Amino acid sequence: MAGSSITASSGSSPAAAQSSSTSFSSRVGSTAAKVGKHIVKHTGTGIVCAVAYFDPGNWGVDLQAGSQFGYKLLFIVLLAGLIAVFMQCLASRLGVVTGLDLASHCRLLLHDRPKHTRFWRWAVLYPLYVLSETAIVATDLAELLGSAIALTLMFPSLPLYAGVILTALDVLLLLGMRDPLGGAPVKPFEFLIAGLVFTVLICMGVIVSKASVHWGDAFDGFIPSSAVVSPGGLYTAIGILGATVMPHSLFLGSALATQSASRRRTNSAWESTPTLGEKTRSFMTNVKAGFSKDSLVGGAKRVFQMGRVAEEERPPKNHAEHENHDLGFVRRHLTHGIVDMVVSLLGLALVVNALIVILASAVFFFGANGGPGNGPATLFDAYDLLVGKLGKAAATLFALALLAAGQSSSIVATLAGQVISEGFIRWKVSPVLRRLLTRSLGLIPSVIIAAALGKAGVSALLVISQVVLSIVLPFIVFPLLYLCSSKEIMSVKTAISGHGTAHKKNAASQSSSSFSTSSGEGPPESWSELDVSDPQRWQSQTTLAGLATGRALRTVDVEAAEEIVDYSMGKISMVFGWSMWLLIVLANGYAIVTLALGEDA
Repeated sequence: MAGSSITASSGSSPAAAQSSSTSFSSRVGSTAAKVGKHIVKHTGTGIVCAVAYFDPGNWGVDLQAGSQFGYKLLFIVLLAGLIAVFMQCLASRLGVVTGLDLASHCRLLLHDRPKHTRFWRWAVLYPLYVLSETAIVATDLAELLGSAIALTLMFPSLPLYAGVILTALDVLLLLGMRDPLGGAPVKPFEFLIAGLVFTVLICMGVIVSKASVHWGDAFDGFIPSSAVVSPGGLYTAIGILGATVMPHSLFLGSALATQSASRRRTNSAWESTPTLGEKTRSFMTNVKAGFSKDSLVGGAKRVFQMGRVAEEERPPKNHAEHENHDLGFVRRHLTHGIVDMVVSLLGLALVVNALIVILASAVFFFGANGGPGNGPATLFDAYDLLVGKLGKAAATLFALALLAAGQSSSIVATLAGQVISEGFIRWKVSPVLRRLLTRSLGLIPSVIIAAALGKAGVSALLVISQVVLSIVLPFIVFPLLYLCSSKEIMSVKTAISGHGTAHKKNAASQSSSSFSTSSGEGPPESWSELDVSDPQRWQSQTTLAGLATGRALRTVDVEAAEEIVDYSMGKISMVFGWSMWLLIVLANGYAIVTLALGEDA
């Protein structure tokens, strides 16, 4: 009996183990699927915004930094990346909390001031709008020139002016996708940008792996050194700071942060899984319908749509009339948005910029014998130098990465232009028309200069575009910091449902009043001791309880049955933010003066 029992037990053990293993694998697969869906649902905005931080303008200054100073300026790349993360997270926070982008906030702040209305409108708001549009044109100009240079590197027989003209054809990419700013951005657009971003990252990774990198010295470059404060090094360091933080990305980041991730997922075409036959029939039906007269006319109207933004019955004229997002929305999206932005900027943008500096250091600064290399490198001579030192394949990857960076940055700049025009002047333009107008402003002078002056003229034009962005940046960062510092603008109200004592005790356990009190009473022993019959006394007690427990301060208005949660910047963030603003002003001022004196290296 005992033997048979043992035998049976031992015989059932493998089946039980197999069942347990299958159950564990099933749980792991289910968990991985949930995590994957969660990541896809709450990411995308950070990748789109990260594109702006390694555009062709960054490539030019990063190549100069690495070829002149080796790995020594990697510390400045890291510092610029951290400043960009801080500013971009502020823009994301502004959008999540208030439900408005930075441009719309500027209109609410300046368009209908109670005193001196015309002065604020014409002397501050509209000039700020013009500066913002100028930044878009300058950004698109840099992307245009970078993409044109990449095409001429890949196809040496292609004239430079022809490469400039060909870059305008990327507007066709916008014809095949819906407007990502329409309230529920489609995933295919985010996948397109992500594909271009990872193309840049992979290409740069392959190239750097072929170079003879002194990795010990490279990691030492992230530590501050005397090269940063040397005359030439200081100018180049300021150039890195000026080329990294992009004004248009702040506008776009705040706009994308206002959108609901749940709506984005529900309305995204990638979520549906039709069969192959259904896809084929749907495609043929759309093709047949697309050639009809009504369809062509309607499609043309949609593509080239332009006009005033549809207003509400009574749109808010100031921040006092505007209602922020509800507390539930903020809690669902704020942390995800910040994490998405930090991971994308540090894991993608910062890595790409660092790889460009490392590549320039390894190939151009250090020669074959470990001595100084060929001096400062530009986008034009980088290809030839890479061909000679790493081979044609590596040089082609470099050009391909530059082209992907230019194209992705240009598409993102077009979307930022939409945000600016709709926010500042309530004027809506379709993405295709907006791209054509913006590209035309940069295309005409670029073609003329490329045809007349060649590479020298294009290089000068690229420098001018970066100087323009440096001038505009402080004017855009100032209202962002001001808005995020305001408790009135960054506060969220939430109603306290129910009027019973028990519910008020529960609300009190989660909140505390943010105003000070002169009462000398100590905090209550327990929440049951709170006297909710006297609102003033209850607020005083919750203030002391909140201070005693060290919780985040909140305002609870018992009479109005609502709680106010403040999401404005804290004192440390305010000091850091305004210090960075002052640093940007001084750095850009120094760079502009140095450039005007002809002392740029």
